[in-house]
Amino acid sequence: MRTVGQVVGRLREIGAGLPPADGVAVFNRIYLTVTEAVRDRLGSGYFADPPAVAALDVLFARRYLRAVAADAAGREPPACWRPLFAVRAHPGVHPLQFALAGMNAHIQHDLPLAVVEACRRRGCEPAGIAADYHRVNGVLAEVETAVREQLMPGPDLLERAEPLTHLVGAWSVGAAREVAWSAVEALWELRHLPGAARAFATALDGSVGLLGRALLLPLGSPLPLGSTLPPGPLPPGPDGGPGTGQHSEPTPTRTAPATAAAARLPEARNRTAGGTDAVAGAGADADPAGAGAGPGAGGDQAQLECSGLPSA
Repeated sequence: MRTVGQVVGRLREIGAGLPPADGVAVFNRIYLTVTEAVRDRLGSGYFADPPAVAALDVLFARRYLRAVAADAAGREPPACWRPLFAVRAHPGVHPLQFALAGMNAHIQHDLPLAVVEACRRRGCEPAGIAADYHRVNGVLAEVETAVREQLMPGPDLLERAEPLTHLVGAWSVGAAREVAWSAVEALWELRHLPGAARAFATALDGSVGLLGRALLLPLGSPLPLGSTLPPGPLPPGPDGGPGTGQHSEPTPTRTAPATAAAARLPEARNRTAGGTDAVAGAGADADPAGAGAGPGAGGDQAQLECSGLPSA
């Protein structure tokens, strides 16, 4: 895949093959809209260096497309993408959460690596593409506003959606891109130290995955029969107090029929071979970055505080 037009075509193919309510499909639609908007501006004089922007756009897209291909082949995607792919059919997760989790993974992990790769290939410093990098923020701001208006509940649902409005207010695409640029600068400084650069990238993958897991915590809808909540602290109890203990298999009183999307995505997708929840975020055993960020409440709390996302 070498052109932005080819990326657009591939995103359309992915979307056509997924149920509309699927969490990956939700993000894919947003990403397609953004990519089309960038493509349309390449010949309009909006960017100072259109070929550089196009090359970066393709390298950037490839990372998401590799995650999609890995999942389709039964392999685990990178840690930053695992939460979204693992709970993509969960009826208790709002579409806007899927959108934010996908943007979180793609912007805060994939984008810094793509920028550094683009600079290496073009033989330039990140400063050479910084102006166009920040021009993309204007495109994304337009799309983000439209997405929020499309996916947020109406006024009649605001009371029930209060945790969602709190979550939306805590995550900003502009802030995420600023954090991503800081990661670009760090990775560029480490470019002559391959081991250190790999360690930084691995840690970034894991921490972004943990934030994605937080963005995807169900907001109160019942679970489909046979599914489990993501590992970690329980949500508040019925009396408003903190939950206690560990998640267990739901009883019939907590279940509800699976959605159409869930019916098309086998439960095995969301669970490991050992039967435990696969929403590991940064805590997968095979991921060095997750060694200190397992499902325990202490690790999650510390990571959430570092990320800037409210923990409650």
